[in-house]
Amino acid sequence: MATLLHRLGLAAVRHRLAVTAVWLVALIAAALGAIFLSGPTVNTFSIPGQESTTALSLMKERFGAASAGANAQVVFAAPAGAKVTDPALAGQITGVVGKLGELPGVLAATNPLDPQQPVVSRDQTAAFSTVTYGVVASAITVEEREALLAAVEQANAGGLVVEVRGEAAKESGADVGGPAEGIGVVVALLVLAVTYGSLVAAGMNLLTAIVGVGIGAAGIFTLTGFVELQSTTSILAIMLGLAVGIDYALFIVTRFRHELRRGLPVPDAAAMAVGTAGSAVVTAGLTVVIALAGLSVAGIPFLTEMGIAAAATIVIAVLVAITLVPAILGWIGLRALPRRQRAVPAAGSHEAGRGFFRGWAHLVTRQRWLSLLVAVAALAVVAIPVTRMETSLVQKEVPGSTYAKADEIIAQRFGPGFAGPLLVLVDGSGAPAYAASLQQRIATLPGVLVAAPPRPDQAGTAALISIIPATGPDDTATTDLVHSLRDTIDDGPNAKVYVTGTTAISIDVSEKLSQALPIYLALVVGLAFVLLVLVFRSILVPVAGVLGFLLTIGAALGATTAVFQWGWLTEVVNAQVTGPLLSLAPIIIVGILFGLAMDYQVFLVSRMHEAHAHGSEPRQAVVTGFRQAAPVVVAAATIMFAVFAGFVPQGNDTVKPIAFALAVGILFDALVVRMVAIPAALALMGRAAWWLPSWLRRLPELDVEGAALERTPPPAAERTSVPAA
Repeated sequence: MATLLHRLGLAAVRHRLAVTAVWLVALIAAALGAIFLSGPTVNTFSIPGQESTTALSLMKERFGAASAGANAQVVFAAPAGAKVTDPALAGQITGVVGKLGELPGVLAATNPLDPQQPVVSRDQTAAFSTVTYGVVASAITVEEREALLAAVEQANAGGLVVEVRGEAAKESGADVGGPAEGIGVVVALLVLAVTYGSLVAAGMNLLTAIVGVGIGAAGIFTLTGFVELQSTTSILAIMLGLAVGIDYALFIVTRFRHELRRGLPVPDAAAMAVGTAGSAVVTAGLTVVIALAGLSVAGIPFLTEMGIAAAATIVIAVLVAITLVPAILGWIGLRALPRRQRAVPAAGSHEAGRGFFRGWAHLVTRQRWLSLLVAVAALAVVAIPVTRMETSLVQKEVPGSTYAKADEIIAQRFGPGFAGPLLVLVDGSGAPAYAASLQQRIATLPGVLVAAPPRPDQAGTAALISIIPATGPDDTATTDLVHSLRDTIDDGPNAKVYVTGTTAISIDVSEKLSQALPIYLALVVGLAFVLLVLVFRSILVPVAGVLGFLLTIGAALGATTAVFQWGWLTEVVNAQVTGPLLSLAPIIIVGILFGLAMDYQVFLVSRMHEAHAHGSEPRQAVVTGFRQAAPVVVAAATIMFAVFAGFVPQGNDTVKPIAFALAVGILFDALVVRMVAIPAALALMGRAAWWLPSWLRRLPELDVEGAALERTPPPAAERTSVPAA
């Protein structure tokens, strides 16, 4: 692989004009596709084939679009001492409902004061109207949603309090291109400028990363015009693509500068950088891609789509690093070095700042037992909250918002179960008759507050029973009720029974994700072990790497639980809402952090392995490799932390905890696991660290250090100098 990448890098330098033009055309094409072909995104979660999702499809067939369309609840609360049934307030509410029914996109708005179907609290101080749209939430236009919110705001008059809640009233997409990305980019530029000592090199590094993430993000936006994608897919892809794009270019540019200092001409230095550091980039990128694509093991389509979209962005970042980066290096030539080092590059072989890292490596490897114990203990303490981690798809609203106020009124005046009703669909020719007896049985079940009379469809082949639980949507008692309904209610004669509704779908998806997480974690841990065995020809090094990854995951999820579930340091991260983490967050965090942790393991330990292969004794090999790789790993981790952390203060409520977990996970992994625990552990192992059983030595060898290039130098014809731009 090293030889192949060396040739690819050399070709990219020689044909740098063509390579640059190809990537520019790809960026423009992707941008045009995003502008003219993109479609709406969704913010709802369901799993095809599950009972709750199947029932929704049947409801749409039997009862029409309104049954499966998005809805909102407009809540009315009377002023103190009054009732919504008072003539003046009743007339005002009826007038508001009439206006709601005429809003664009609205199919119907129920009148809560209708004597036939009243929706009024027992004390008659509150009521709510259900506003139904004919499309899913993601298809509701911005104008339609703004019209609803404006009508609600205007209705607050004469002491009547009017608020709104529900998926139809909320934005279904996530903002992309705000200040979050800008913060990360600015910090990344500063770190790169300090690391390189050259604004030209820093700007080039950042530019190539932006090209890669721009193509990836634009491709995802284009894809939304053809398939249904989650609104968070693009943000996750941008976060990850920008971070790894900058880091992968950083590794190659750093090696390029090292080769220039050795005295190699620009083309050879670029080719050698791609053949050596590029090999590690490809290996690390492949690891991230497999980890993200491996999200498909959960069997959840929307999670698979997220993983594949992010993986595609990583593939583009790798291709940019091994083709566009060397091409741009051919353009800037010696300007990649600080001005004082350009005249005599061979004399500048000593890397600034490595004295500190050499001293740190000596300290950690000499005090190896203490270093290892302190690192493990510190991460273990941070990981303690993960034992109390809770997940849910039902996320709390921002306090003070109209949605939160509406939820509070419904919970206090009606009961928490009104915020998340359940639906029982009885389907079949015998549905109407069987549904009547079924409703009476359901009404007697523990945890059921109200079981409404069944509502048949026009053809008489289906019936719907609405159930109001005694507890809220995120309460464990509601989950128990859903399971109880499914366990105790049997199909009837010519009638099949389904339990569905938004709350039931959320419960199904959350349980599916919880079941998939251990399987996925075992998969990525196994993958990490096999990959590291192939890379380092060792057993104990992969064991240390895997254990370090588990510590990183535990600490990242523990810190996230403490902040976003328990409410610690909420002012620091601007967390307006605390509560259970989003159900899909842990598995996404595991997948992304796995890939990034393996990045650092490969880049750091490969230099230690290289030093050992050149004859250094074990402890000295650790020190030498650490001194060479640690500055780059620290810079890369700082950049990744900045990119992820930039999405925390102003990020949306879905992305914020994920971005926080990735940011702190990067810090824990790079600064504690890779900078302390791994060097200390390898120093403790000594020569045993590089031992491989004889029966495993036939395994293929992944040359991520470019040893093949040292054994077999490129032909002289390939060393023809190309003038630096």
